[in-house]
Amino acid sequence: MPIPAAGYPLTAALSPRLQVVETTDSTNADVVAAVAADPAGWPHLSLLVTDDQRAGRGRLDRTWTAPAGTALAVSVVVDAGRIPMGMRGWIPLAAGAAMTRAVASRLAGHGPSAQLKWPNDVLVDGGKICGILAEVVPGTLDTVVIGSGINTRMTRADLPVSTATSFAALGVEVDEDRLLADYLESLAALLAALSEGDVARVHRDVEKLCSTVGREVSVSLPDGTTVQGRAERLDAEGRLVVESGTIQTVVAAGDVVHVR
Repeated sequence: MPIPAAGYPLTAALSPRLQVVETTDSTNADVVAAVAADPAGWPHLSLLVTDDQRAGRGRLDRTWTAPAGTALAVSVVVDAGRIPMGMRGWIPLAAGAAMTRAVASRLAGHGPSAQLKWPNDVLVDGGKICGILAEVVPGTLDTVVIGSGINTRMTRADLPVSTATSFAALGVEVDEDRLLADYLESLAALLAALSEGDVARVHRDVEKLCSTVGREVSVSLPDGTTVQGRAERLDAEGRLVVESGTIQTVVAAGDVVHVR
């Protein structure tokens, strides 16, 4: 099933600019370049959507690919200038929470449940259904592009790894317009809370959805070291606090594995 001829009317009603492309290498790269060239043309909550992304990227510069027509790639522009600098670390987590809620809404009544894995992977019964990457537009600290890759119509045979899943693999035919509209609506609300200084609300909402908290984890850090222990909580900046005996490690960035 290709992108619908009617486009995404529900999502378009929530966004000042919704652009759909048949195919692209990377929605994030496209939007970052477009915003750099024409900032006024891509206001807050503008987005670019495709179901055929050829060279998507994830955290740690990993590649992300999917057969054409089996996954949605969407990149959203965030005006971070309206958010206090000390709260901007919550932006990627807010995106993860918003997408978790959107996925959960589309799964309602079907059995499986959606959870957030810190910082912003969306899992369904332990399988990854969506990954998110946030990037700052070069030359400015005030514009962030949030890219998401959502496995929609990918069959089990098409799943790249055994730890991935999709709506189709779960036996669910997803309304993609409603999914994106739910995501954008929730994301807008969380970003508005940050812009109003209500970081406590965002902290509470993210931590409530985050299945990493309370789990035994192994975290691969950017410097090549590994931290193992119990993920106790998120701190005031959204960082993961991992405790191992009497040692407490605050993780700002890392690749998390749920041990049990």
